[in-house]
Amino acid sequence: MTSLVRHITVDCTDAYRLASFWAEVLDGSLAEDDLPGDPEATVTAAGSALLFIAVPEAKTVKNRVHLDLQPADRGRDEEVERLLALGATLVADQRRADGTGWVTLADIEGNEFCVERSAAERAG
Repeated sequence: MTSLVRHITVDCTDAYRLASFWAEVLDGSLAEDDLPGDPEATVTAAGSALLFIAVPEAKTVKNRVHLDLQPADRGRDEEVERLLALGATLVADQRRADGTGWVTLADIEGNEFCVERSAAERAG
């Protein structure tokens, strides 16, 4: 027997607000019964499910686990701009002159994640 990852769970201050942000990022959807003020909210997107749970403690240090995003229908730089417009903030820019590298962003509660090159950019 093996185990499957059902959700990646993120502790947060406002589960519905953070889940709404990630639903936009991943072109996913919140569960039908998720409402503002709920202590939990679930985002389902292609290939993943994220569970957000409200906790009383604020984030204080760097994430021990983070998501690496690979844009499906645009380039890395376009995706970074889209995510910044959604409310993400720039943490570190690791892009190199040869086009390789990644960008580390933080979501609206400060959780770090990275944006890598798209499959087309890797192939080209």
